[in-house]
Amino acid sequence: MTAWQEERKNNLFILLAALVLVTIPLPYIFNSIAVGVFVLSTIFSSRNYKFSFQKILIYPIALYFLMALSIVWTIDFKITFEALSKELPLLLIPFCFFIIQFSNSEKLKILSYFSHAIFGFCIFYLIKAIVRYFLTNDVSVFFYHELVTLDLNAIHVSVYCVVSLFYFLVKINKSTFDKVAIVILTSVTILLSSKNIIITFIILLLIYAFFNRKNTIKKNYIYLFLILFIATSIFFFSKIKERFEIEIQSTATEKTINNSMSDKGPVYNVTINDAWNKDRFRHNDYFSGTALRVYQIRIFKELLHEENIFFTGFGLNASREKIKEKRIEHNLYPGYERFNFHNQYVQNFADLGVFGFILLIIIVLLTLKTAIKNKDFIHFSFAVLMISLFLTESFLWRQRGVVFFTMLYCLLNTNMIASKFKKEI
Repeated sequence: MTAWQEERKNNLFILLAALVLVTIPLPYIFNSIAVGVFVLSTIFSSRNYKFSFQKILIYPIALYFLMALSIVWTIDFKITFEALSKELPLLLIPFCFFIIQFSNSEKLKILSYFSHAIFGFCIFYLIKAIVRYFLTNDVSVFFYHELVTLDLNAIHVSVYCVVSLFYFLVKINKSTFDKVAIVILTSVTILLSSKNIIITFIILLLIYAFFNRKNTIKKNYIYLFLILFIATSIFFFSKIKERFEIEIQSTATEKTINNSMSDKGPVYNVTINDAWNKDRFRHNDYFSGTALRVYQIRIFKELLHEENIFFTGFGLNASREKIKEKRIEHNLYPGYERFNFHNQYVQNFADLGVFGFILLIIIVLLTLKTAIKNKDFIHFSFAVLMISLFLTESFLWRQRGVVFFTMLYCLLNTNMIASKFKKEI
Protein backbone atom coordinates (compact mmCIF):
# COMPACT_ATOMS: atom_id res chain seq x y z
CA MET A 1 0.00 0.00 0.00
CA THR A 2 1.41 3.41 -1.01
CA ALA A 3 1.57 6.32 1.45
CA TRP A 4 -1.27 8.05 -0.43
CA GLN A 5 -3.45 4.93 -0.30
CA GLU A 6 -2.71 4.46 3.40
CA GLU A 7 -3.67 8.05 4.19
CA ARG A 8 -6.87 7.71 2.18
CA LYS A 9 -7.74 4.48 3.99
CA ASN A 10 -7.06 6.06 7.39
CA ASN A 11 -9.26 9.05 6.52
CA LEU A 12 -12.08 6.61 5.78
CA PHE A 13 -11.70 4.96 9.19
CA ILE A 14 -11.56 8.36 10.91
CA LEU A 15 -14.96 9.13 9.39
CA LEU A 16 -16.35 5.68 10.21
CA ALA A 17 -15.17 5.86 13.84
CA ALA A 18 -16.59 9.37 14.16
CA LEU A 19 -19.86 8.17 12.63
CA VAL A 20 -20.20 5.55 15.38
CA LEU A 21 -20.03 8.32 18.00
CA VAL A 22 -22.04 10.92 16.08
CA THR A 23 -25.01 8.59 15.52
CA ILE A 24 -25.38 7.67 19.21
CA PRO A 25 -28.11 10.28 19.90
CA LEU A 26 -30.05 9.21 16.78
CA PRO A 27 -32.58 6.34 16.64
CA TYR A 28 -30.92 2.99 17.41
CA ILE A 29 -30.97 1.73 13.82
CA PHE A 30 -28.58 4.47 12.64
CA ASN A 31 -26.01 3.70 15.31
CA SER A 32 -26.32 -0.05 14.72
CA ILE A 33 -25.62 0.49 11.02
CA ALA A 34 -22.65 2.76 11.84
CA VAL A 35 -21.13 0.15 14.18
CA GLY A 36 -21.73 -2.59 11.61
CA VAL A 37 -20.08 -0.62 8.79
CA PHE A 38 -17.09 0.24 11.02
CA VAL A 39 -16.60 -3.40 12.03
CA LEU A 40 -17.08 -4.88 8.55
CA SER A 41 -14.80 -2.28 6.94
CA THR A 42 -12.12 -3.13 9.50
CA ILE A 43 -12.41 -6.86 8.80
CA PHE A 44 -12.28 -6.42 5.02
CA SER A 45 -9.25 -4.12 5.30
CA SER A 46 -7.41 -6.18 7.92
CA ARG A 47 -4.89 -7.64 5.46
CA ASN A 48 -3.60 -4.12 4.79
CA TYR A 49 -2.84 -3.46 8.47
CA LYS A 50 -0.51 -4.97 11.00
CA PHE A 51 -2.29 -6.60 13.95
CA SER A 52 -1.25 -4.81 17.15
CA PHE A 53 -1.97 -6.56 20.44
CA GLN A 54 -2.80 -4.10 23.22
CA LYS A 55 -3.44 -5.55 26.66
CA ILE A 56 -5.80 -2.77 27.75
CA LEU A 57 -8.30 -3.84 25.06
CA ILE A 58 -8.56 -7.36 26.49
CA TYR A 59 -10.69 -6.30 29.48
CA PRO A 60 -13.89 -5.24 27.68
CA ILE A 61 -13.57 -8.37 25.51
CA ALA A 62 -13.22 -10.49 28.66
CA LEU A 63 -16.31 -8.79 30.09
CA TYR A 64 -18.30 -9.74 27.00
CA PHE A 65 -17.10 -13.36 27.16
CA LEU A 66 -18.24 -13.49 30.79
CA MET A 67 -21.64 -12.15 29.70
CA ALA A 68 -21.82 -14.86 27.03
CA LEU A 69 -20.75 -17.52 29.53
CA SER A 70 -23.53 -16.45 31.92
CA ILE A 71 -26.04 -17.96 29.48
CA VAL A 72 -25.02 -21.33 30.99
CA TRP A 73 -26.37 -20.45 34.46
CA THR A 74 -28.81 -17.59 33.81
CA ILE A 75 -32.21 -17.75 35.49
CA ASP A 76 -33.80 -16.28 32.34
CA PHE A 77 -32.28 -17.69 29.15
CA LYS A 78 -34.43 -15.59 26.78
CA ILE A 79 -33.55 -12.24 28.36
CA THR A 80 -29.83 -13.06 28.59
CA PHE A 81 -29.69 -14.31 25.00
CA GLU A 82 -31.41 -11.16 23.72
CA ALA A 83 -29.12 -8.90 25.78
CA LEU A 84 -25.95 -10.43 24.30
CA SER A 85 -26.55 -8.81 20.91
CA LYS A 86 -26.89 -5.40 22.56
CA GLU A 87 -23.56 -5.85 24.35
CA LEU A 88 -21.65 -6.91 21.20
CA PRO A 89 -19.77 -3.56 20.97
CA LEU A 90 -17.71 -4.72 23.99
CA LEU A 91 -16.35 -7.48 21.77
CA LEU A 92 -16.34 -5.97 18.28
CA ILE A 93 -15.02 -2.44 18.85
CA PRO A 94 -11.86 -3.49 20.78
CA PHE A 95 -11.23 -6.10 18.08
CA CYS A 96 -11.26 -3.30 15.48
CA PHE A 97 -8.70 -1.34 17.49
CA PHE A 98 -6.32 -4.32 17.39
CA ILE A 99 -6.30 -3.82 13.62
CA ILE A 100 -6.79 -0.08 13.10
CA GLN A 101 -4.43 2.22 15.02
CA PHE A 102 -5.19 5.93 15.02
CA SER A 103 -2.49 8.57 15.46
CA ASN A 104 -2.96 11.34 18.01
CA SER A 105 -3.98 13.84 15.34
CA GLU A 106 -6.48 11.35 13.89
CA LYS A 107 -8.01 10.79 17.33
CA LEU A 108 -8.41 14.53 17.75
CA LYS A 109 -10.29 14.66 14.45
CA ILE A 110 -12.67 11.96 15.67
CA LEU A 111 -13.27 13.82 18.93
CA SER A 112 -13.72 17.04 16.97
CA TYR A 113 -16.41 15.50 14.76
CA PHE A 114 -18.19 14.11 17.82
CA SER A 115 -18.01 17.35 19.81
CA HIS A 116 -19.24 19.48 16.92
CA ALA A 117 -22.08 17.03 16.31
CA ILE A 118 -23.16 17.13 19.97
CA PHE A 119 -23.13 20.94 19.77
CA GLY A 120 -25.41 20.65 16.73
CA PHE A 121 -27.76 18.29 18.57
CA CYS A 122 -27.92 20.74 21.49
CA ILE A 123 -28.93 23.57 19.16
CA PHE A 124 -31.65 21.29 17.75
CA TYR A 125 -32.92 20.38 21.24
CA LEU A 126 -33.09 24.05 22.25
CA ILE A 127 -34.93 25.09 19.07
CA LYS A 128 -37.38 22.21 19.50
CA ALA A 129 -37.97 23.22 23.14
CA ILE A 130 -38.59 26.86 22.15
CA VAL A 131 -41.18 25.79 19.55
CA ARG A 132 -42.88 23.48 22.06
CA TYR A 133 -42.92 26.26 24.65
CA PHE A 134 -44.73 28.64 22.30
CA LEU A 135 -47.23 25.89 21.50
CA THR A 136 -47.85 24.75 25.09
CA ASN A 137 -46.65 27.62 27.30
CA ASP A 138 -45.10 24.91 29.50
CA VAL A 139 -41.61 25.77 30.77
CA SER A 140 -40.91 22.12 31.64
CA VAL A 141 -40.09 21.46 27.94
CA PHE A 142 -36.66 23.03 28.61
CA PHE A 143 -35.70 20.58 31.37
CA TYR A 144 -34.59 17.00 31.97
CA HIS A 145 -36.14 14.26 29.80
CA GLU A 146 -38.59 16.74 28.26
CA LEU A 147 -35.68 18.47 26.54
CA VAL A 148 -34.29 15.33 24.87
CA THR A 149 -36.95 12.58 25.36
CA LEU A 150 -36.94 9.80 27.95
CA ASP A 151 -35.63 7.21 25.47
CA LEU A 152 -32.57 9.30 24.64
CA ASN A 153 -32.19 9.98 28.38
CA ALA A 154 -31.18 13.33 29.87
CA ILE A 155 -28.41 11.81 31.99
CA HIS A 156 -26.77 10.14 29.01
CA VAL A 157 -26.93 13.31 26.91
CA SER A 158 -25.39 15.22 29.83
CA VAL A 159 -22.37 12.92 29.61
CA TYR A 160 -22.01 13.52 25.86
CA CYS A 161 -22.25 17.28 26.49
CA VAL A 162 -19.58 17.36 29.20
CA VAL A 163 -17.07 15.30 27.20
CA SER A 164 -17.67 17.55 24.17
CA LEU A 165 -17.43 20.66 26.33
CA PHE A 166 -13.99 19.70 27.59
CA TYR A 167 -12.84 19.13 24.02
CA PHE A 168 -13.52 22.83 23.36
CA LEU A 169 -12.46 24.04 26.82
CA VAL A 170 -8.93 22.60 26.85
CA LYS A 171 -7.96 24.01 23.45
CA ILE A 172 -5.23 26.62 23.84
CA ASN A 173 -6.36 28.96 21.08
CA LYS A 174 -10.14 29.16 21.23
CA SER A 175 -12.10 30.57 18.31
CA THR A 176 -15.37 32.46 18.73
CA PHE A 177 -17.18 29.27 17.75
CA ASP A 178 -15.35 27.33 20.50
CA LYS A 179 -16.49 29.88 23.10
CA VAL A 180 -20.09 29.77 21.87
CA ALA A 181 -19.98 25.96 21.97
CA ILE A 182 -18.74 26.05 25.58
CA VAL A 183 -21.65 28.30 26.61
CA ILE A 184 -24.28 26.25 24.76
CA LEU A 185 -22.98 22.89 26.01
CA THR A 186 -22.77 24.21 29.58
CA SER A 187 -26.32 25.59 29.37
CA VAL A 188 -27.75 22.34 28.03
CA THR A 189 -25.90 20.34 30.69
CA ILE A 190 -27.58 22.49 33.34
CA LEU A 191 -31.02 22.28 31.73
CA LEU A 192 -30.76 18.49 31.58
CA SER A 193 -30.67 18.68 35.39
CA SER A 194 -28.64 15.55 36.13
CA LYS A 195 -27.50 16.13 39.70
CA ASN A 196 -24.63 13.65 39.47
CA ILE A 197 -23.29 15.05 36.18
CA ILE A 198 -23.62 18.69 37.26
CA ILE A 199 -21.70 18.04 40.49
CA THR A 200 -19.04 15.99 38.65
CA PHE A 201 -18.77 18.74 36.02
CA ILE A 202 -18.16 21.38 38.70
CA ILE A 203 -15.48 19.18 40.31
CA LEU A 204 -13.77 18.69 36.93
CA LEU A 205 -13.83 22.44 36.28
CA LEU A 206 -12.23 23.08 39.67
CA ILE A 207 -9.55 20.45 39.02
CA TYR A 208 -8.77 21.91 35.61
CA ALA A 209 -8.68 25.49 36.91
CA PHE A 210 -6.45 24.80 39.91
CA PHE A 211 -4.08 22.19 38.49
CA ASN A 212 -3.40 23.70 35.09
CA ARG A 213 -0.49 25.97 35.98
CA LYS A 214 -0.35 27.61 32.57
CA ASN A 215 -3.73 29.29 33.10
CA THR A 216 -3.71 33.07 33.07
CA ILE A 217 -5.75 35.12 35.54
CA LYS A 218 -8.20 35.88 32.74
CA LYS A 219 -8.78 32.18 32.10
CA ASN A 220 -9.24 31.49 35.80
CA TYR A 221 -11.96 34.13 35.81
CA ILE A 222 -13.66 32.26 32.96
CA TYR A 223 -13.69 29.02 34.96
CA LEU A 224 -14.94 30.86 38.04
CA PHE A 225 -17.70 32.40 35.93
CA LEU A 226 -18.73 28.97 34.62
CA ILE A 227 -18.90 27.54 38.13
CA LEU A 228 -20.91 30.53 39.41
CA PHE A 229 -23.16 30.29 36.35
CA ILE A 230 -23.94 26.66 37.15
CA ALA A 231 -24.50 27.37 40.86
CA THR A 232 -26.76 30.35 40.11
CA SER A 233 -28.77 28.37 37.57
CA ILE A 234 -29.36 25.58 40.07
CA PHE A 235 -30.55 28.10 42.66
CA PHE A 236 -32.85 30.18 40.44
CA PHE A 237 -34.27 27.71 37.92
CA SER A 238 -37.22 26.28 39.83
CA LYS A 239 -37.22 22.93 37.99
CA ILE A 240 -33.53 22.33 38.71
CA LYS A 241 -33.82 23.69 42.24
CA GLU A 242 -36.78 21.37 42.86
CA ARG A 243 -34.76 18.29 41.88
CA PHE A 244 -31.96 19.21 44.29
CA GLU A 245 -34.40 20.11 47.10
CA ILE A 246 -36.08 16.69 46.93
CA GLU A 247 -32.68 15.03 47.36
CA ILE A 248 -31.88 17.23 50.36
CA GLN A 249 -35.26 16.54 51.94
CA SER A 250 -34.90 12.80 51.48
CA THR A 251 -31.53 12.77 53.22
CA ALA A 252 -32.92 12.89 56.73
CA THR A 253 -36.27 14.70 57.05
CA GLU A 254 -39.07 12.32 57.97
CA LYS A 255 -42.46 12.30 56.19
CA THR A 256 -41.98 15.37 53.99
CA ILE A 257 -44.68 15.77 51.35
CA ASN A 258 -43.69 15.89 47.70
CA ASN A 259 -45.65 18.95 46.58
CA SER A 260 -44.97 18.41 42.88
CA MET A 261 -46.73 15.02 42.99
CA SER A 262 -49.46 15.61 45.59
CA ASP A 263 -52.40 16.69 43.40
CA LYS A 264 -54.14 13.31 43.93
CA GLY A 265 -53.45 12.99 47.63
CA PRO A 266 -50.35 13.16 49.83
CA VAL A 267 -47.15 11.66 48.43
CA TYR A 268 -44.36 11.22 50.97
CA ASN A 269 -40.65 11.48 50.22
CA VAL A 270 -38.76 8.38 51.37
CA THR A 271 -35.68 9.21 53.41
CA ILE A 272 -32.34 7.52 52.79
CA ASN A 273 -32.60 5.90 56.23
CA ASP A 274 -36.01 4.42 55.39
CA ALA A 275 -34.83 3.30 51.96
CA TRP A 276 -32.10 1.28 53.67
CA ASN A 277 -34.02 -0.02 56.70
CA LYS A 278 -37.80 0.09 56.30
CA ASP A 279 -39.38 -3.30 55.64
CA ARG A 280 -42.75 -2.26 54.15
CA PHE A 281 -43.59 0.88 52.17
CA ARG A 282 -46.85 2.43 50.99
CA HIS A 283 -47.82 2.99 47.38
CA ASN A 284 -47.80 6.76 47.96
CA ASP A 285 -44.16 6.70 49.10
CA TYR A 286 -41.90 8.49 46.62
CA PHE A 287 -38.24 7.51 46.15
CA SER A 288 -35.99 10.34 45.04
CA GLY A 289 -33.01 9.46 42.84
CA THR A 290 -30.69 8.97 45.82
CA ALA A 291 -33.25 7.12 47.94
CA LEU A 292 -34.07 4.75 45.07
CA ARG A 293 -30.42 3.93 44.49
CA VAL A 294 -29.89 3.31 48.21
CA TYR A 295 -32.91 0.98 48.17
CA GLN A 296 -31.52 -0.84 45.11
CA ILE A 297 -28.16 -1.39 46.83
CA ARG A 298 -30.05 -2.64 49.88
CA ILE A 299 -32.05 -5.25 47.92
CA PHE A 300 -28.85 -6.35 46.16
CA LYS A 301 -27.34 -6.91 49.61
CA GLU A 302 -30.41 -8.95 50.57
CA LEU A 303 -30.24 -11.00 47.38
CA LEU A 304 -26.53 -11.64 47.91
CA HIS A 305 -27.37 -13.22 51.27
CA GLU A 306 -30.48 -15.07 50.10
CA GLU A 307 -29.30 -16.39 46.72
CA ASN A 308 -26.18 -18.28 45.64
CA ILE A 309 -24.95 -15.58 43.24
CA PHE A 310 -21.57 -14.44 44.59
CA PHE A 311 -19.51 -16.12 41.87
CA THR A 312 -22.02 -16.29 39.01
CA GLY A 313 -24.73 -13.67 39.42
CA PHE A 314 -28.21 -14.23 37.98
CA GLY A 315 -27.04 -13.99 34.36
CA LEU A 316 -26.77 -11.01 32.02
CA ASN A 317 -29.82 -8.76 32.47
CA ALA A 318 -31.61 -11.56 34.36
CA SER A 319 -31.92 -9.82 37.72
CA ARG A 320 -35.13 -8.01 36.65
CA GLU A 321 -37.43 -10.71 38.01
CA LYS A 322 -35.63 -10.67 41.37
CA ILE A 323 -36.02 -6.88 41.56
CA LYS A 324 -39.75 -7.36 40.90
CA GLU A 325 -39.98 -9.96 43.67
CA LYS A 326 -38.31 -7.55 46.09
CA ARG A 327 -40.69 -4.77 45.01
CA ILE A 328 -43.63 -7.00 45.96
CA GLU A 329 -41.97 -8.10 49.21
CA HIS A 330 -41.38 -4.50 50.33
CA ASN A 331 -44.72 -3.23 48.94
CA LEU A 332 -43.40 -0.52 46.64
CA TYR A 333 -45.61 1.10 44.03
CA PRO A 334 -45.71 -1.28 40.99
CA GLY A 335 -44.02 1.26 38.71
CA TYR A 336 -40.72 0.82 40.54
CA GLU A 337 -40.21 -2.73 39.29
CA ARG A 338 -39.29 -1.45 35.81
CA PHE A 339 -36.03 0.01 37.17
CA ASN A 340 -32.83 -2.00 37.11
CA PHE A 341 -30.20 -1.48 39.83
CA HIS A 342 -29.27 1.97 38.48
CA ASN A 343 -25.69 1.30 39.54
CA GLN A 344 -23.25 -0.31 37.09
CA TYR A 345 -21.04 -1.76 39.82
CA VAL A 346 -24.01 -3.43 41.54
CA GLN A 347 -25.51 -4.44 38.19
CA ASN A 348 -22.30 -6.22 37.16
CA PHE A 349 -22.13 -8.05 40.49
CA ALA A 350 -25.81 -9.03 40.46
CA ASP A 351 -25.81 -10.24 36.84
CA LEU A 352 -22.26 -11.57 36.40
CA GLY A 353 -20.99 -12.24 39.92
CA VAL A 354 -17.81 -11.05 41.60
CA PHE A 355 -15.69 -11.53 38.46
CA GLY A 356 -17.93 -9.20 36.48
CA PHE A 357 -17.58 -6.64 39.25
CA ILE A 358 -13.78 -7.00 39.35
CA LEU A 359 -13.49 -6.64 35.57
CA LEU A 360 -15.48 -3.40 35.67
CA ILE A 361 -13.29 -2.01 38.47
CA ILE A 362 -10.16 -2.89 36.47
CA ILE A 363 -11.57 -1.18 33.37
CA VAL A 364 -12.41 2.12 35.08
CA LEU A 365 -9.22 2.26 37.16
CA LEU A 366 -7.02 1.52 34.14
CA THR A 367 -8.79 4.29 32.25
CA LEU A 368 -8.16 6.75 35.09
CA LYS A 369 -4.54 5.62 35.52
CA THR A 370 -3.81 5.99 31.79
CA ALA A 371 -5.42 9.44 31.68
CA ILE A 372 -3.30 10.69 34.59
CA LYS A 373 -0.14 9.11 33.18
CA ASN A 374 -0.70 10.75 29.80
CA LYS A 375 -1.72 14.10 31.32
CA ASP A 376 -4.69 14.22 28.97
CA PHE A 377 -7.61 16.15 30.44
CA ILE A 378 -10.20 15.00 27.90
CA HIS A 379 -9.32 11.42 28.83
CA PHE A 380 -9.30 12.33 32.54
CA SER A 381 -12.75 13.96 32.33
CA PHE A 382 -14.11 10.86 30.57
CA ALA A 383 -12.66 8.56 33.25
CA VAL A 384 -14.03 10.61 36.15
CA LEU A 385 -17.44 10.96 34.48
CA MET A 386 -17.69 7.20 33.98
CA ILE A 387 -16.61 6.37 37.54
CA SER A 388 -19.23 8.79 38.86
CA LEU A 389 -21.95 7.85 36.36
CA PHE A 390 -21.60 4.14 37.12
CA LEU A 391 -22.63 4.92 40.72
CA THR A 392 -26.07 6.07 39.58
CA GLU A 393 -26.70 4.42 36.19
CA SER A 394 -26.41 0.95 34.65
CA PHE A 395 -24.90 2.72 31.66
CA LEU A 396 -23.39 -0.33 29.95
CA TRP A 397 -26.75 -2.13 29.94
CA ARG A 398 -28.06 0.44 27.43
CA GLN A 399 -27.15 0.28 23.73
CA ARG A 400 -26.13 3.94 23.53
CA GLY A 401 -24.18 3.63 26.76
CA VAL A 402 -22.16 0.57 25.80
CA VAL A 403 -21.29 1.98 22.35
CA PHE A 404 -20.25 5.37 23.76
CA PHE A 405 -18.17 3.90 26.58
CA THR A 406 -16.47 1.20 24.52
CA MET A 407 -15.62 3.52 21.63
CA LEU A 408 -14.08 6.20 23.85
CA TYR A 409 -12.38 3.60 26.06
CA CYS A 410 -10.62 2.14 23.02
CA LEU A 411 -9.93 5.50 21.39
CA LEU A 412 -8.48 7.19 24.47
CA ASN A 413 -6.62 4.29 26.06
CA THR A 414 -4.68 3.05 23.04
CA ASN A 415 -2.56 6.20 22.64
CA MET A 416 -2.05 9.63 24.15
CA ILE A 417 -3.83 12.72 22.85
CA ALA A 418 -1.61 15.74 23.28
CA SER A 419 -1.05 18.00 20.29
CA LYS A 420 -2.79 21.40 20.27
CA PHE A 421 -4.16 20.80 23.75
CA LYS A 422 -3.06 21.60 27.27
CA LYS A 423 -1.89 18.40 28.94
CA GLU A 424 -1.50 19.24 32.60
CA ILE A 425 -4.11 18.02 35.05
